[in-house]
Order: sequence, then C-alpha cells, then structure tokens
Amino acid sequence: MKEISCKLLVIGAGPGGYVCAIRAGQLGVDTVIVEAGKPGGTCLNVGCIPSKALIHAAEEFEKVAHMAGGKDPLGIKVAAPTLELAKTVAWKDGIVSRLNSGVAGLLKKAKVKTVQGWATFRDGKTVEVETETGTQVVRAETVVIATGSAPVELPFLPFGGPVISSTEALALTDVPKKLAVVGGGYIGLELGMAFAKMGAKVTVVEALPRVLAQYDAELTRPVLKRLGELGVEMITGAKANGLSTKGDALLVETADGKNAKLTADSILVTVGRKPLTEGWGLEQIDLDKAGKFIRIDDQCRTSMRGIFAIGDVTGEPMLAHRAMAQGEMVAEIVAGHKRSWDKRAIPAICFTDPELVTAGLSPEEAKALAGEIKIGQFPFAANGRAMTKQGEDGFVRVVARADNHLVLGIQAVGQGVSELAAAFGLALEMGARLEDIAGTIHAHPTQGEGFQEAALKALGHALHV
Repeated sequence: MKEISCKLLVIGAGPGGYVCAIRAGQLGVDTVIVEAGKPGGTCLNVGCIPSKALIHAAEEFEKVAHMAGGKDPLGIKVAAPTLELAKTVAWKDGIVSRLNSGVAGLLKKAKVKTVQGWATFRDGKTVEVETETGTQVVRAETVVIATGSAPVELPFLPFGGPVISSTEALALTDVPKKLAVVGGGYIGLELGMAFAKMGAKVTVVEALPRVLAQYDAELTRPVLKRLGELGVEMITGAKANGLSTKGDALLVETADGKNAKLTADSILVTVGRKPLTEGWGLEQIDLDKAGKFIRIDDQCRTSMRGIFAIGDVTGEPMLAHRAMAQGEMVAEIVAGHKRSWDKRAIPAICFTDPELVTAGLSPEEAKALAGEIKIGQFPFAANGRAMTKQGEDGFVRVVARADNHLVLGIQAVGQGVSELAAAFGLALEMGARLEDIAGTIHAHPTQGEGFQEAALKALGHALHV
C-alpha cells in the first residue's frame, strides 16, 4: 500500500476543490488533490458549462427556424433548418474536454499532485484512495472536503430508462418529441426551454403554485410570457406520482385532486440537488451537520480541527462561484493568511429566456431589514441597445435604503443580463450608494445603461423614461 504525506489534502476537484488546490500550490503549500472523475466537477462536466452550450445551440436553432417562417422583421430569409443533436452534443463535449485539460494543466503548473480515485477517511488526517493501480494512502496536516452534490432522485421516479436527471439530458442524441419536466426551478426551466426551442413538446409539473418560486413574480413575468410563446405547458400545484405501467407516461395529481397522464418520451426530474456526504467514510470523523450539509463557520472550518469543507456539501447557495471563493479563502488560511467569509452578495443567474440575475436583497427582504426603501426600475423597452437586439422584454431594478441610499439589492430580467452580474456584485461589495451608480458614466449604447437609469429613477430623476 503506497503512502504519501502532504500539508494539504483536497477531496474533490470541482470548482471549489481545484481553485483551493491551485491557490494553495501558488502559495507554496504542499498539496494533493483527489478526484474520482474528471477535473472540473459537476459544473464543468455535467452542469453549468455543458448546459449553457446546449442552451446556446437551442437559441441559434430557434433563431434560424424563426427566420425560415418568413416572419423575421430583419428581412432575413432562410430555408427551414434541421438539427443534428448528436453533433451538437459532440461540440459540447469538445468544450468540456478542453476545459478538463485546462484545469489539469493549471493544477500541474501550481505543483499540485493529483491522485485519481475514490477517497475514504480512515481518520481526520488520513484517507485511503482506491486507484486503478491499487490503494494509495494519503496523510495530511489539513483536509478540505469539496465533494459537491448530486441530483435528487424521487423514490417513485428512480433514474433509469425514460426517467433522466440533468446529467442524462445533456447527453441526449435525439430531441424527445414529448418531454415532461418534474420541477419548475431554474434547472428544469433552463433545460425545458432549450428543448422546446429544439422542437420538443414540453410540459412542466411543479408542486408549488408557480414556477421559479425563488424569484418574485414581477421578475419572472417576462419568462412566463416566453414560455407561453414556446408552447411550454405548465401544470402548477401538481404532484408527480410515478410512471405509467407501460413506462410511456408520467402520472400526475393536479391541483384540483384529479389524476392525469402525461405521455412523454423522456421525463426530466429536476427537484433539487443533495450534498455528496456518503461513501467517503465521514462517519469515521463524525462532523457536525446542519441538516444534510456539513456545518461550517465563516472560515469554512468544520467541527473537527484541521478539516475544512467548501461548496455544495456545505449548503445553499449551491453555486460554483461561491465554492471558488470559499476555496481560495481556505487556501490562504492554510498558508497562514488572515481571511474570513465576508460576502455582501453572491450573484445568482437563471439562464432561461430571458435571463434572470439577482444580487443582494429582494425588495421584500430589504424592507424587512431596513424599513423604508427606495426602488428604481428601468425597462429595456426604453433601452436602445435592447431594441437593436430584439430584446425589449425585461428591466433592471435597484433597491436601496431610503435614508442613506445604500444599495441593498439589484435584480434584472432580460436578454443577456447575465453579463451584468459582475457590475451588480461589484456595486454591492464596494458599498455603492445610488449616487455612485447614477454618477458613473455608462457606455452608450449598452444594456448596462439600464443599471444607471434604474439608480436615477430611484433618485427621482430618470432621464430616458
């Protein structure tokens, strides 16, 4: 049995784990990272990156199909398009492969030793890794758990056959004629809208009274309008009950208590994700939990000295960029730097059509915290750049304290607004006030002008609305 020793052991090479290892290596910390699959974790391999590739392909296909219908106002006429989904998936896989290689190269550049295999804890400082060549024992002064999360499986709709998770959905080589989506959160609607654009007849089943329930109704209204245009049927207040006997339909109990049968070629279950805490021998070290997640403090320390945890395994929000920020911080703490987790905002993006961005507090949350607030909202229907991109639906909204104009939250819905997330996060992290945003010269013509105009509106002197 081979043994190696190091100062830092990182378990899991997802966004949090590989960033932690790279930063530690840069700081001269002797680091080993263990990963059972390919570097990059869920995000790079079967999540963020491949889903955005598929969403882009769907958008391009729908754009051409719309032109072929002879209704395009730009005057562009083309023949009716066809889609070779297998070729699309191969293109997506190529992007993933390039990024896999990139992460592996960055780890090597930072002098991080990578061990391929599954790690199991012996104790708080030792793990056994089952590799292709045998068992590798790794002893470390400090351990970072970055094992990530996996799709939640419903007991009455186990994955297999026509029932798929987002992982299988991103590997389909044919567009389903009929797709049932169980769960109307961001993953279900992102993929559901993409397949609808490719030609699938999509039905979304959501247990709550409305889809995208984590966002306020005003913010999601443009998305609901677009869902209708795409012919996506939404059944809210409904409960999925399982597969039909033949396995060709989803059994549903509707809000009025009636039973329905939805014929479907594929049933995509997107009801959330769960932390990967089993199979790693965590029972050997008995860490404190916060529900299903590993409990951490503001430095990502667990209840056991010398063990940190980062990313999805530590709870919401389950976002790659949160994991990355935690990983960088932990690496610097291990290297002896003074760091803590002090984030005012972690932007969240829903890549539906149109896109949704939230950073900081919603109007309701801000009102509960600060009392009197000011809200400024600017519609993209009054933005020149949005008009030229045929993306007039949506708006930018800024929420601030009424007394000192400190910005507490920023939200947007619209075409391509995901790229505004950086500006929103920066404003909140720097403690911007309405006057700071309003007084910053924004380039014209851009959609970013909507951010400035929303701040001006909150101050009572919007210029273009």
